[in-house]
Amino acid sequence: MAATILDGNKISAQIRAEVASEVKTMADAGIRPGLAVVLVGHDPASEIYVRGKVKSCEEVGIYSEKHTPAETISTEELLELVTGLNLRDDIDGILVQLPLPPQVDSKKILMAVDPAKDVDGFHPINVGMLSTQLPGLVPCTPSGVIEILKRSNISISGQEAVVVGRSDIVGKPVAMLLINGNATVTICHSKTHDLPSVCRRADILIAAIGRAGMITRDYVKAGATVIDVGQNKVTDRSEFERLFAGNAKREEAFNAKGFTLVGDVHPEVAQVAGAITPVPGGVGPLTIAMLMSNTVRAARLRRGSGARLSLAC
Repeated sequence: MAATILDGNKISAQIRAEVASEVKTMADAGIRPGLAVVLVGHDPASEIYVRGKVKSCEEVGIYSEKHTPAETISTEELLELVTGLNLRDDIDGILVQLPLPPQVDSKKILMAVDPAKDVDGFHPINVGMLSTQLPGLVPCTPSGVIEILKRSNISISGQEAVVVGRSDIVGKPVAMLLINGNATVTICHSKTHDLPSVCRRADILIAAIGRAGMITRDYVKAGATVIDVGQNKVTDRSEFERLFAGNAKREEAFNAKGFTLVGDVHPEVAQVAGAITPVPGGVGPLTIAMLMSNTVRAARLRRGSGARLSLAC
């Protein structure tokens, strides 16, 4: 029996509608959440992402502004821009789009963002808030993964969860969220012995390793829930055949575009999993939805209840 497909687009639309409703309620109280996005230079992929974020803000009623300093900007000049945004009361969220140019100290810039406005949830203070279950800002993709599970009525408490990937952006925070939800969690990585057998223990398997179709059916227990965080561009014909041989619809799109998107999970896994997220249309749409949610949350924490996360300023 084929796996249930967990529709990220549908869940994202639900969250956006809830955010829009909350923004309207805040507007009635004289508060409009504000997001500032900093995009340095002209990286095409980053420009597309930022356009999507600004458009989403408009749709839900969040004020947004885009700052586009030149690619030649220095660390000191970018720090000055971030500091100015930290001091503005009408800006609740600051998002510095990565990657930054090589001459800029990325860590220094991300550390300079006021933790109360860190809607990416990357600042060590927010990481500490997450680990101690205090109210803070949580990275968007991991919190989107949890929303998919909850809104699909997939139990987390008491389940065995395996996370493949240990990045600071996805792997570690999603593992922490699962622990906070009372799952028993194993984090796997390139040094894990016999990775397939560890993955086969999972009731919930999170794939966030950045390798196209690496998780095959041998990694998955029958009936498990599989969340595919990966988004990989496949341009090689032999790689396409390994993943999508016999899929006429994908074949047509691949021939037309010269590429196709695939997650970290091989499509064959849908034959053994109980539920699975597709790529595209799974976790991806949740990332921007949770950014909108984080911006509203930041506004509430900063302005709505008087509570403040910041140790800066």
